[in-house]
Amino acid sequence: MTLHNLYDSLSQIIPAALVKVDEPLKKYTYTKTGGNADYYISPVRYEEVSAIMKFAKEYQVPVTFLGNGSNIIIRDGGIRGIVLSLLNLKDIQVEYDQIIAGSGAAIIDVSRTARDHHLTGLEFACGIPGSVGGAVYMNAGAYGGEIKDCIDHAKVIDENGEMYTLDKLDLELEYRTSAIQQRHLVVLEATFNLQRGDINIIQELMDDLTQRREDKQPLEYPSCGSVFRRPPGHYAGQLIQEAGLQGHRIGGVEVSTKHAGFIVNVDHGTATDYEDMITYVKATVLKHSGVELQPEVRVIGERL
Repeated sequence: MTLHNLYDSLSQIIPAALVKVDEPLKKYTYTKTGGNADYYISPVRYEEVSAIMKFAKEYQVPVTFLGNGSNIIIRDGGIRGIVLSLLNLKDIQVEYDQIIAGSGAAIIDVSRTARDHHLTGLEFACGIPGSVGGAVYMNAGAYGGEIKDCIDHAKVIDENGEMYTLDKLDLELEYRTSAIQQRHLVVLEATFNLQRGDINIIQELMDDLTQRREDKQPLEYPSCGSVFRRPPGHYAGQLIQEAGLQGHRIGGVEVSTKHAGFIVNVDHGTATDYEDMITYVKATVLKHSGVELQPEVRVIGERL
């Protein structure tokens, strides 16, 4: 199917206004890098997501899901087929001690909603720059808390466009991984179990975590967050710092001088710069300490 025919066909199953052609993906990533998508679609209803998935399955069109782009590097050659953004699925509802949040809602906003309703258990997420879907996908965590501590269940969709629910155990949430990753599923919404708390104490904890984050992380530059997983018995940032890599620059990206676990875009860096830097950092740390770092950030798309 040609790109023109694909647009016409997509416009028959979802509103044409939702479909963007040859869309620059650097507009949607925290690194401000990435090539173009053949088609960028941002549905507003679960049924539209299902219809697109079934259409793509029938006509063998590749589909790539994109959250808010906070923990991902999209290569400079862009992505073929359909890029499906779930950022419009951002409703947040509170029911007693539970919060039900759409995949596209910012996990920061969910933590603030919890605070406003005197609910405790999501304070750790007050500084995580990701969507709910991405947070569940990688079992995001910070400052001693993680998604597996408070999630009850998630509504997901598979490659065939079928929707169903996975409870906490079925999600198989472990350090930066989940059944969502392993089974190529996509989160549509998540339900969190929280507890009643004192709003002043909740706010104090969130203020403390926010200050600690601002003090330690290079928030003044575009970045994809923490680049590497924590190696057993070590801290990635410390290993990178000990290898003398802070301030090292390739193209327009640099190993942060504020926190060595971050690679920041300081001067119109490209996705290729990021990939080259990740490769260089891994090789240098391995040579210096004997520890092989594993990326936490996802790298997708085509090279130029």
